[in-house]
Amino acid sequence: MLSWIINVCTILAVAQCYFTEENYTEESKMQPPTVVIAIIARNAAHSLPYYLGALERLNYPKERISIWAATDHNTDNTTAILREWLTVMQTQYHYIEWRPSDKPTSYVGELGPKHWTNGRYEYVMKLKQAALNFAKKRWADYILYSDTDNILTNPNTLHLLMAENKSVIAPMLDSQSAYSNYWCGITPQGYYRRTAEYFPTKQRQRLGCYPVPMVHSTILLDLRKGGTKKVSFHPPHKDYSWPFDDIIVFAFSCRISEVQMYLCNKERYGYLNVPAKPHQTVEDDRINFVHLYLESLIHGPPMYLSRYVHVPPKQSDLMGFDEIYLINLRRRQDRRDRMLWSLYELEIDAKVVDAVDGAALNSSDIKILGVDLLPGYYDPFSGRTLTKGEVGCFLSHYYIWKEMVDMQLDKALIFEDDVRFQANIKRRLMRLMEEVEQVELDWDIIYLGRKKVNLEEEVAVENVRNLVYADYSYWTLSYAISLQGAQKLLNAEPISKMLPVDEFLPIMYDKHPNEDYKSHFPNRNLMAYSTHPLLVQPCHYAGDPEWVSDTETSTLWDDDNVRTDWRGSHKTLKGSQPPAGLQSATYKDEL
Repeated sequence: MLSWIINVCTILAVAQCYFTEENYTEESKMQPPTVVIAIIARNAAHSLPYYLGALERLNYPKERISIWAATDHNTDNTTAILREWLTVMQTQYHYIEWRPSDKPTSYVGELGPKHWTNGRYEYVMKLKQAALNFAKKRWADYILYSDTDNILTNPNTLHLLMAENKSVIAPMLDSQSAYSNYWCGITPQGYYRRTAEYFPTKQRQRLGCYPVPMVHSTILLDLRKGGTKKVSFHPPHKDYSWPFDDIIVFAFSCRISEVQMYLCNKERYGYLNVPAKPHQTVEDDRINFVHLYLESLIHGPPMYLSRYVHVPPKQSDLMGFDEIYLINLRRRQDRRDRMLWSLYELEIDAKVVDAVDGAALNSSDIKILGVDLLPGYYDPFSGRTLTKGEVGCFLSHYYIWKEMVDMQLDKALIFEDDVRFQANIKRRLMRLMEEVEQVELDWDIIYLGRKKVNLEEEVAVENVRNLVYADYSYWTLSYAISLQGAQKLLNAEPISKMLPVDEFLPIMYDKHPNEDYKSHFPNRNLMAYSTHPLLVQPCHYAGDPEWVSDTETSTLWDDDNVRTDWRGSHKTLKGSQPPAGLQSATYKDEL
């Protein structure tokens, strides 16, 4: 009897335990690792709003992030921008350490804000070490160093780097040049060594996570790893004899500590600015960054401003022109937006002109407009005649020339909507136009962007830097035009004998190779020049994945049923002359 009671009690106890456990809620998930983000800023007002905007958009719990921020030696309003942002964000991040210093504004012996003295290197090393000490004191799992001109546009950057499980890892960042945030080779003396792996890695011809001797600018350290407990920025190791530079000191420390650095280029993580040279200024740095921003609009993902920082509006102007036109098809809203953002960043004031949409024209519309084909015209590559897209393109430019004459505008600048700008275009173009005026150059048109057909070197214009006499050219990406030039083009009455606008212009300055075409335009006295090097290039070329042409893919001008495609015309390729076998007979004869 007693054993029966004991068995019953045991069963009841087990049952009670079982049902009690069943009532427990599910165990909470592991929290993400804690991260310290180190922000070290100097004279970064031009990039800081975008840098901070990228940090805001990181797809990582902000309550698991602490910010360590320091700024000093500024001549701009970097301190005010950081203070404004940190004041708002202190309620979102786990903890914020803020170390501003208003004085001094320069280092001893510094020749300019982009000049690095040994004192400056050492001070930056101490700041980075202080951030590392802070992270270790707070038992952080990771510390992310990211320069304030490095924009992490990939919101998953932290998760992706952590998943690689490396002690020291850097995301490969894109720039406006061959520059990036890693070395594939290093000399025994600690200097950069060129290797065969660099460009295939930079151009993503090989993808992966690779051991490298140097990463810098944006790096993630896993402080849970044993090796990272020994790495440091300051003081340099007692055996250190390499150049006195914070990134090289750290690379040496990793090597001595037997910690391998890694670079990852599996994804597109973001951008870094090409640093200004020691003799340059903060303004040069700003101009470089604007160019980087414009490139991000083309290649994507684009940079975005912080939502919590006030950025004063740009002060745009006409650069001395009477009007600046942006030709855009209304249905190409993406191009319009990108160009308007680009011009805004460049502080260029442009008027949007709705292009004539060839795709919306039928053959009857074209006849009503008075358009007729130049007798004997055929595309030199495919042998086809004019397309509706080419008609629309010509009319778009033609109506601007007409408006110039009607309004008596002395000079105007024209941009198409699929262009990219070379660095510092505004300052370079304004200087060029000043020199053109100083020498009283008689000009009608100046190409800013074009495709030079012939390989021969063009003649330079005396006493004007970076200007040549234009030879036979394709494309009308961008050009300056004078009132006199617009009048000459209208006087030629091209609507009744139309061919593509980029063929018409070389005829008018008497550089087209086809004598038959030229015979229809007897007054070929347009004074045409070109910037050299060019200030504007196409965003994409034929064959690129993102290339779209509204001229090459439309139907023929007089037949609504015959479609063309870009494979017929190679004008939009990078090469200069048409491939053998694709030229029309007249083209080959004239060449």
